[in-house]
Amino acid sequence: MKPYRSMLFVPGHKPSWADKGLASGADALILDLEDSVPGDDKDGARPIVAETIDRLHQDKVRADIWVRPNAEVTGVQGLDLEAVVRPGLAGLFLPKVFDADEIKRIDAVVTHIERRDGLKPGGVELIVSYETAVSMAHCEEIACASPRIASLLGATGPSADVGRELGFEFTARGLESLYLRSRIVLAARAAGLHHPVAGVWQDIRDLEGARQFTLDQKQLGYRGLVCIHPSHIAIANEVFTPTPEDVDLSRRVIEAFHRAEAAGSAAVEFEGQHIDLAHAKTAQGIIDLAEAISSHAA
Repeated sequence: MKPYRSMLFVPGHKPSWADKGLASGADALILDLEDSVPGDDKDGARPIVAETIDRLHQDKVRADIWVRPNAEVTGVQGLDLEAVVRPGLAGLFLPKVFDADEIKRIDAVVTHIERRDGLKPGGVELIVSYETAVSMAHCEEIACASPRIASLLGATGPSADVGRELGFEFTARGLESLYLRSRIVLAARAAGLHHPVAGVWQDIRDLEGARQFTLDQKQLGYRGLVCIHPSHIAIANEVFTPTPEDVDLSRRVIEAFHRAEAAGSAAVEFEGQHIDLAHAKTAQGIIDLAEAISSHAA
């Protein structure tokens, strides 16, 4: 998956909001057919989302376009997929997943649509949002259920599905969800998914809280933030972008290691720190991430 620092939810039945989302600088938009669309508007929202994907694809917008369909248990997910799997769709943001078999069924449906409509095989990626107790108990199997899976979401929002399922009370400190968030990062990395995303911060006025929340997720191993408001986009983009100082330090680490290696040493003291091959690899990862973000944001 591309290095999305920020992904912004946009109600699918409000197409003008997609343009506002693009103006926020989000790396990706998630056109929502689920919770932000009233039940009576869902049938009408599908063609609106399809038209929005077509329009943004034709305009060659920088941000990638994702869709959150309704959960499989609603019985209408198939209608959602038929409407939105089309050129210009980067992937599906899957809510309220239960198990790996569900992922395999969704994969089969998307594969059928791709083949039928002449789309790139495997081109539609999946992000799994762990919002049910069953999915959280089986997050490792789910993470490996399909090669389409590009990322996992560690959901932490207050008074939302995760809190209700597990019965915890949300705090900004996050100790009540630390185990879950850590396990999801581990499941992602073990499955070869190097860009897990976190979310969401629901207080749209507390920007300092949003910044600290984002920093906490980064320190835990997340690499992007799913946002519900444009005011959080700049924060996520800043926090998840390696600073010029970080990149410069990483280049110096690699240079120092290569000099030591050329002199016959596998380790060296660098600016008061011991470094070896592992540190050089970490430094290269920071450089690669910065370059990938720069390329995607261009």
